[in-house]
Amino acid sequence: MFIQTEATPNPATLKFLPGRPVLPDGVLDIPDAAEAAKSPLAERLFAVPGVTGVFLGSDFITVTKPDGEWQHVKPAILGAIMEHFMSGAPILAAGAGEAAADHEFFETKDAETVATIKELIETRVRPAVANDGGDITFRGFKDGIVYLDMKGSCSGCPSSTATLKHGIQNLLRHFVPDVVEVRPM
Repeated sequence: MFIQTEATPNPATLKFLPGRPVLPDGVLDIPDAAEAAKSPLAERLFAVPGVTGVFLGSDFITVTKPDGEWQHVKPAILGAIMEHFMSGAPILAAGAGEAAADHEFFETKDAETVATIKELIETRVRPAVANDGGDITFRGFKDGIVYLDMKGSCSGCPSSTATLKHGIQNLLRHFVPDVVEVRPM
């Protein structure tokens, strides 16, 4: 098994590509070891000293560490990923995919605007963000402000504010005149 790695815009996060599906349906953000029970793979990764976050995407895994050099942590992470896939263990623990979806908020009168915002996020934003090892999901819309949830390498990334303000905000304002601002949740 050959696992590729890619840098992300977030220097605290590295993207691992195992060359096979990880989570074909959806994503899973595990921001700390306390939530690692949702995934046997995440449990293995959190057992590696220095790992502080795990994000599972369709065909990638991003791992976050607070500081230090990747060269000291990367071999152990590669080993944990390889061991997991070679063991045949499931990616998700039983019942982990049944968690309730995050609550969205917006007024009924804004349903058409929200549908357009969500469609733009799904087709133009999420694929680009996934390339960087993260995910962005719609959380709400109120008084012209779009609220988004940033996960994976996007969470805590130094360039996430620029991505929100200059990239996503400009895109949404261009196509949806009702949007005045984009904020993280």
